[in-house]
Amino acid sequence: MEKMPYRQELDTQMVSVSVEPFITTDWQQALPVLTGSMVTLRELRASDAPSLLAMLTTEEVTRFISPPPTTVEGFEGFIAWTLRQRTAGSYACFAVTLKGFDTAIGIFQVRQTEAGFDAGEWGFGVGSPFWGTGVFQDGARLVLDFAFDTIGVHRLEARAAVANGRGTGALLKMGAVQEGILRKSFLRDGQYSDQALFSILENDWRDAKETTLSAPASRVH
Repeated sequence: MEKMPYRQELDTQMVSVSVEPFITTDWQQALPVLTGSMVTLRELRASDAPSLLAMLTTEEVTRFISPPPTTVEGFEGFIAWTLRQRTAGSYACFAVTLKGFDTAIGIFQVRQTEAGFDAGEWGFGVGSPFWGTGVFQDGARLVLDFAFDTIGVHRLEARAAVANGRGTGALLKMGAVQEGILRKSFLRDGQYSDQALFSILENDWRDAKETTLSAPASRVH
């Protein structure tokens, strides 16, 4: 999800998420805590703003994503927005923390792309000191389980810049299938670039878990 759905101007506007009624579910009241072998994913808190600013605004991380907030206050606004969107049932954003610690080192996001969350898009951002450590894979398994088992998504999409070899490789490791190239679909620093469109279907994920991924058991509490 290289195009961040959050924009600072949304904090000053009344935005209608859906004109159709929806049934409130437990995750809309509060996100569950998801525990893997390396990471714990939890709801974002305003106190996460300083660590997210440090982790998600480096040149390495921002190279292939929309510009994140540039101040602590900006991240506080983003966090408040995620809570409102979660309550509306259109979006969920988890803080990534190392197991046994509580400092946010990144985020995982899932947003609705079709009414009723039959289809969605997911994305992630993790501080570069934790690249290649297994943190992404561990957190991604938890988020995919959450999307398919708790939200009930049928199809989950992701976009990654074609030039972002690390990002596309990470998606392929999770069993995502590349469906095509979205030409000149991403604007960054005044230049348009191509993105690859990936998808994971619910049955694909369940089949992959039983075979190649060997995902560790997760706990929700």
